[in-house]
Amino acid sequence: MKIQVLPVRVYLEDTDAQGVVYNARYLRFIERARTEWLRSNGIDHNELRDTANILLVLSRIEAQFRVPARLDDMLEVTAEVDELSAVRFVFRQVIRRVPGSGELVCRARAEVACVDARTGKPRRLPAQLYLDLNGCEGKA
Repeated sequence: MKIQVLPVRVYLEDTDAQGVVYNARYLRFIERARTEWLRSNGIDHNELRDTANILLVLSRIEAQFRVPARLDDMLEVTAEVDELSAVRFVFRQVIRRVPGSGELVCRARAEVACVDARTGKPRRLPAQLYLDLNGCEGKA
């Protein structure tokens, strides 16, 4: 499956008084890209909770900030599955300034774990979801 690309415009609410994006906003941008990746691959959070009794939760995130994004920048946020196991998967994510040079703004690695919706304890991904995700891993 393809890499998910989410266009994001930087608004005033995303920035400080100098017009620079708050660090926490980048996490919101990449969260949206992961959610859209799941949605575009037929994976719905509500359906997983209601039918399989599981939640997909962020368990770890690493971000490397390269250059600041600024007010009115147009950004491209990508998400793709990089690693997969029976209980978690890892997204590789990138934020670039567009159009133009595609300057790298931020690079992130986000680990998503499967947990039981009632107990909050880790559990294995449902077999079909694992197979679906395995088909997506590392694809461009």
